[in-house]
Amino acid sequence: MTDNTYQICKTCVMDSSMPGTVFNQDGICNNCTEFPIKAAQHWRPNAEGAARLDKMLARIKSLGEGKDYDCILGLSGGVDSSYLAFKVREWGLRPLVLHVDAGWNTELAVANIRQVVEANGYDLVTEVVNWETMKDLQRAYLRSGVPNQDVPQDHVFIASLFHYARKYRIRAIISGHNFATESTPMRWQHPAMDRINLRDIHRAYGKSPLRDYRTVSALELFFLSPAVRQIKFYHPLNLIPYDKEDAVKFLESQGWRKYERKHGESIFTRLFQDYILPKKFGIDKRRAHLTSLIHSGSLTRERALSLLEVPPFDDSQIRREIEFFCRKIEISIEEFDRLMKENPRSHKDFANWDRYLALLQPLKNFFLHIRG
Repeated sequence: MTDNTYQICKTCVMDSSMPGTVFNQDGICNNCTEFPIKAAQHWRPNAEGAARLDKMLARIKSLGEGKDYDCILGLSGGVDSSYLAFKVREWGLRPLVLHVDAGWNTELAVANIRQVVEANGYDLVTEVVNWETMKDLQRAYLRSGVPNQDVPQDHVFIASLFHYARKYRIRAIISGHNFATESTPMRWQHPAMDRINLRDIHRAYGKSPLRDYRTVSALELFFLSPAVRQIKFYHPLNLIPYDKEDAVKFLESQGWRKYERKHGESIFTRLFQDYILPKKFGIDKRRAHLTSLIHSGSLTRERALSLLEVPPFDDSQIRREIEFFCRKIEISIEEFDRLMKENPRSHKDFANWDRYLALLQPLKNFFLHIRG
């Protein structure tokens, strides 16, 4: 857990407990100094963004002519993807909606997904991950001691999007990721799409083969899909004014129900971010989220500091969630508590894709160049 001995940025709420955070001589962190540069590249909630959105939508519709769907939209039941599902219908797109069930959905998430899909009349595909495989992967990651414990869920989500995009000849993947609420980089994370890293961690600590678990290679992710198959991610929320509280109010007017806590759609992600990250790794992920809101003008620094004064978890409630988690992945409470006390490890302690990316990028750049 962080404490008051850490240096904290004078303009946001990031502090020196967050790996990769550095401060200049004025006490301002690199997240704040880098924000204007990144915002100029990615964030246009203005007239220019509206014009770009029109071009984006026209292209997606053109790519989808003669097909059952012109895009694919991943739906978790969370605020961003649920709001985007309504906007996509408003924009006249014809999405195939994909939900990946990795075994951690809350009942409310299931209800919200159903409500969003039915309200918009969408076709829904639900990819159910083999639970024995998922359980083995989650245990492996927990025992490995690496910080990005959400990889087993995140990897299969993206891999499934690529699978169904290929299956239905869809070239546009609509993403709810947005700069307004997620601009602050998670420098402590290793990329969830590193299949080499995932397989090596599972090889070291897993017990069963990876069955019925979709993966995607670096070659597919960085070269085949974007350069050869021309499958592209689109982020339309970056081109419109997007306020999360306003989005929640709109969704509630459509029958969607608000979660009591952030990431209330996933039992594991909630436990990971509220307890495992601060307890084992000393990382309070709320700081990154609140900093993004400060940068986008949705929240004041004073309000963010007051929110951080509230502990990320309630001791009695989190204990019940830990007990449920341990029963579900079949480890003992004693082992879980011991793992929380062990020293963290780096993803770099395991095989990873770093050297392969160095080889792939020039190939991708060359192919895109010759295509014009």
